[in-house]
Amino acid sequence: MGFASIMKIFLPKDRVFYGLFEEVSNNLTQMSDIFNKAVVEKDVTARNTLLKSLEEWEHKNDEVTHKIFIELGRNFITPFDREDIHYLATSLDDVADYLWGASKRVMNYGIDDLDEITLEFAQIIAKSITALNKAIHGLRDMKDLRSLTEACVLINSLENEGDDTLDKGMMQLFSSNINPVEIIKKKDLYQMLEIVTDKCEDAANVIESIIIKYV
Repeated sequence: MGFASIMKIFLPKDRVFYGLFEEVSNNLTQMSDIFNKAVVEKDVTARNTLLKSLEEWEHKNDEVTHKIFIELGRNFITPFDREDIHYLATSLDDVADYLWGASKRVMNYGIDDLDEITLEFAQIIAKSITALNKAIHGLRDMKDLRSLTEACVLINSLENEGDDTLDKGMMQLFSSNINPVEIIKKKDLYQMLEIVTDKCEDAANVIESIIIKYV
């Protein structure tokens, strides 16, 4: 067996991790699009149908994340640190989990009046996931490092916006005269949506770490 043939045994097949991460980020983009359509939908039944559909997307992401972990155990050589692969996969999976978690709260709590705070969070999350998708696709060849870095910086900035939106939402809730039960419901929803922005930032931080180590 020649040297080239021996090396093929140890090299990762078709740089499989890039394709799997891209599949996850594409799924997250679909989830974000559906969530944004849902929060502006006035018909509660139609809205809940959209929100319920996110469960399937969340399951799809679980399956792809599981594939990443299988490949991590199968491949001797990886395109970047094994710890970074694991942390990035976990962070992206968390984005899907918490977005689905927020959607369940809207349905389970019977929150029919989705206010401006929820809409603001939906828009922030959409921008964060769009930037994250761009950064994930940029990892494959790392040709445009400036664009990669700018996407990560934007995600960090959007996470700060999420913090501010949460603060604003809390102030409005506790200065209002609405039913205390409704306050508890919306407080839980706001906090869940803010965590989505945190998880996007976690993923961006891993990408920044990869850039520093390998460029």
